[in-house]
Amino acid sequence: MKVLINNPKPFLSSPNSIFPNNNPRFHLRPFPKRQWIGPRLCLARAALDWATIEQFGLPEFDVRNPALSSSYRRSELPRPNQTVLEAQARVCTGPTQTRPLDEQQAFKVFDLILRSARGGMKDEDEVSKAQLGAFFAGMTIRANAFPEATQWSEGETRAMKTFWPLLVRVLPPEVIFIADPEGLMMGVGSSIGPQYVGNGTSEMRLVGALREVLAGGHLGFEEVQGVLKDVLPIKEGDEKPQGVSEALLSAFLIGQRMNRETDRELKAYCLAFDDEIGPPPVADVRSLTHYGEPYDGNTRFFRSTLFVAAVRSCYGESCLLHGVDWMAPKGGVTEEQMLKFMGANINISPSKAKKLLEDDEVGFAYVSQREARPSLYSLIKIREHIKKRPPLATTEKVQQYVKANGKEAIVAGFYHEGYEEPLLMLMKRRGVHSGLVVKGEEGGLSLTTRLRSANTTRGLPVNYCSGFRALDISSTSEVGGVARHGFSLEVNAKDYGFQPTDTPRTDRSVSKNIELGLAALYGEKGPAYDRIVLNAGVVDHLLGVGGAEDISAALDRAREAIDSGNALKRLLNYIKVSHKIG
Repeated sequence: MKVLINNPKPFLSSPNSIFPNNNPRFHLRPFPKRQWIGPRLCLARAALDWATIEQFGLPEFDVRNPALSSSYRRSELPRPNQTVLEAQARVCTGPTQTRPLDEQQAFKVFDLILRSARGGMKDEDEVSKAQLGAFFAGMTIRANAFPEATQWSEGETRAMKTFWPLLVRVLPPEVIFIADPEGLMMGVGSSIGPQYVGNGTSEMRLVGALREVLAGGHLGFEEVQGVLKDVLPIKEGDEKPQGVSEALLSAFLIGQRMNRETDRELKAYCLAFDDEIGPPPVADVRSLTHYGEPYDGNTRFFRSTLFVAAVRSCYGESCLLHGVDWMAPKGGVTEEQMLKFMGANINISPSKAKKLLEDDEVGFAYVSQREARPSLYSLIKIREHIKKRPPLATTEKVQQYVKANGKEAIVAGFYHEGYEEPLLMLMKRRGVHSGLVVKGEEGGLSLTTRLRSANTTRGLPVNYCSGFRALDISSTSEVGGVARHGFSLEVNAKDYGFQPTDTPRTDRSVSKNIELGLAALYGEKGPAYDRIVLNAGVVDHLLGVGGAEDISAALDRAREAIDSGNALKRLLNYIKVSHKIG
């Protein structure tokens, strides 16, 4: 406990007030030697137990210890068949990334599908309707539109020839349509696919759009928006949500991703539910940055954005984070998991987030998709069962759940090359003053201080950034009457005085991620501290934030926010105030 005693912060008082002797919950006891790794463990215990409960009078937070982020997956969600899910990971991807199944794999998958359709599964999870839709959509699009190298393998062809005459007798008609829309599969000559129109107006509209998607084609803006608004939200427990089969909906979502969405399709996904709960509230702040981390979280490395937001709020750069409690396919650590474990209220509406942004002692907020876009949140089950990320995985990162009367910026992470320009296009469509896409670790926003691997030859490197910022003078890029300066660069932390360090591993541990972040905000120098400073300062500089024209000054300002105790105080204030806002 020496760190707490010897390095007091402005909002901490004496050791006796930190750990009252008359409260057995805060009785000091030594950690076993095998757990002692310096002050970090003591810090996490003190900051979480004392500051959130004793000083702020919060209710005790969830006693469940989420050692892994997977513990946040809702238990009532039915699990997909893992063997078929692994096959989907191979065949439900892009024109060059698809890896056809060999004969043994194909026969195993088709046998599982046949047994599941016949109701013969015993100890294994059934192959869900959503899985059937995604798998057969992948097979159909590959046959119709993919290059030869990623079309059906000889093994897949033999498996289909063996199993299709049996499958066509037992599969639901909508799945037969997805697998064989033209009725020409293996010479069997079924009329089901060509004649299938669906049941009800919503399903008929979806089937019409899906015919184009299964042929490798694209849809218009209004067509995509119309389909989404027709079929969402999915009501839990309904076998046919809104009258639409999950097989058809999953085929539509994965099919659009496999065909590589056009700009107009991405805009439709991005904007479809902007008005779902009414116009976004407008916060009275001079600057607001929307952070779009991948919703499926981090599985390996420290996720720093929550702590970066606390730092930037110290000097008037308000930050709005958004995400979910748990999301496939990675099921990694998210901001919502961390906030819940630390005792914050995670059921914050956009109107309540506005109050947190305007609070002089907080200045940042988190909004769950569950609160702001319930229609999109209802897709969590289907998104797990289609395995690969749908178009929504891109567009949900470019949302404005709250707006500002000052300048606005959006920052979003990406992994696959080719999505940086569509993301920037969506940001411009949102009308923000500045936009930034970051290829951070795990496709997130976290820039790293580790050295670039000498073996990296494919694609854009980690720490690649691209973006734009509004100018008061004319420039070469003008969209919607706003003059913008575009840029792209690779951030090398060594150029800014950071020593190369390996990124701290968290390996799905929510508590480990919190432990690292709190220790850094308390001032413990090391890789986590450096990453928070780097990400705060670089974002300020690239977005054109006032006072960050000189990147060294921007980094020093971030360090001061931490070393003064301000950033940690704001994070703890957030936990307190999130329970009190009306």
